[in-house]
This record gives sequence, C-alpha cells and structure tokens, in this order.
Amino acid sequence: MQSTFEKIQEIIAEALYCDKEQVTRDANLMADLGAESIDFLDIVFRLEKSFGIKLPKGDIESRARGDLADGEFEVHGTLQEKGLARLKAIMPEVDPNFFKTGLKVKDIPTLFSVATFERMVLERMGDLAPVSGAASKPATATV
Repeated sequence: MQSTFEKIQEIIAEALYCDKEQVTRDANLMADLGAESIDFLDIVFRLEKSFGIKLPKGDIESRARGDLADGEFEVHGTLQEKGLARLKAIMPEVDPNFFKTGLKVKDIPTLFSVATFERMVLERMGDLAPVSGAASKPATATV
C-alpha cells in the first residue's frame, strides 16, 4: 500500500513533470522543483481529488495571521516580527533560516516544500494534529 508521502510525491512529480526521486520532503517547490504559482493550483486540485479533502486557499497565511492585529502581522505587505514568528511556528518543516526580516506576505509560497503539502494533507485527513507552534515531524499514513 502506498504511503501518503509516496502519493503526494507522485502527484507533485506528475504536476511538475519531474522525476519522482527529485520530490523529497525537503525539496522546495519553487527553488528546487521549478514550480510557478500556477502549478500550486494544479497540485492543490490533484491533492484534493486524490485524498478527498479541501485545502483552502490562503490557509497558511490565515493561520499565521490568527488573532494578530494587522500591524502586528504585516505592514504594507511585509511580515512583521510577530507575523514571522507565527509563520515559522506553523511551518516547522521549513528551514528557520528562510524566515527573514523583510519577507513579503506574497512570498510565503516560496517557502513551501513537499513536506508543507504533506503536513497540510495529513492535517486535513485527521492523521496529524494541526501545528500549533511546536515543531513536529509528519506522520506516515497510508492511502
């Protein structure tokens, strides 16, 4: 039986026309696999269809924003200290060095790795509790 990760790996490889072996958990979709913003729509559509889930647009930004006031989260499209800290907490799969001062809200997708999609799928399927700020490793479920 194929694991959740293996299915996600297959979906991303097909969507981006790359070798499955390139689609590792640590691979950044844009920097390493050459994804463009339009590719995210295709990947999300394929994941939703394959797993029978919904991945709401802007979910990561919305969760990072949480109850922070606009000025605490971002100012003129630039993430502020509290916004960066919250984003870092809900994306434990991303190298902490990528959360730099000056990061723009519109650039959040540049942080997405294969593990980001794996975590989101597992959370939606109920196989992984949503990240609340503590670092966690994705569970390995099967489909």
